[in-house]
Amino acid sequence: MLHSPTDLAHRRTRPLHWLATATALAAVIAGAGLLQPGRATGATPAPGPDAAPSATAPDAHAAAYPLDCKGTPHTVTDTAQGDLDGDGRPETVAAVRCDAGTGTPPHALYVLAQGPQEGSAPRVVATLLDAGRRRTVTDLTIGDGTVTARLLGYSSPSVPRYEPDVKQLATWRWAVGKFRQELTDSAAGRV
Repeated sequence: MLHSPTDLAHRRTRPLHWLATATALAAVIAGAGLLQPGRATGATPAPGPDAAPSATAPDAHAAAYPLDCKGTPHTVTDTAQGDLDGDGRPETVAAVRCDAGTGTPPHALYVLAQGPQEGSAPRVVATLLDAGRRRTVTDLTIGDGTVTARLLGYSSPSVPRYEPDVKQLATWRWAVGKFRQELTDSAAGRV
């Protein structure tokens, strides 16, 4: 069947048709962006509208540490979060060392609490491990109010720095207003 030129006139696309199509498509995409689900956090949502907002653990990268790095920056190598003192607010434990560029400087282990003012920087409230002990922290965790870390070190200056031969399991628990440490030493030998 042949069509007359007047029948085909409505089938030609004009710039106005493309503009209307593009506008409609943009509106659909923008609407879909507004209807996205909330960000996934892995946390269980609060039960009901009257529930108190959950506290967030302090950001370890926003804290100032009492670690003397002789002009080089420090680096946070590991963190763990949990309520250590039973007040319902989570603390952060941070393994921090100087960023020397080469080698593996010893770690210090700090407990951070959120500052008292809304939006204030986290503050160091306890030092669990001083860098002067010359230990490297691995496997940092918090469970049931207890901080646990594996510590690697050296039995003597003659041990090569790339082969720590002392392995310790250290735990800290808040009791009677301070952290109490339990340390399990392993015998010197290869780790």
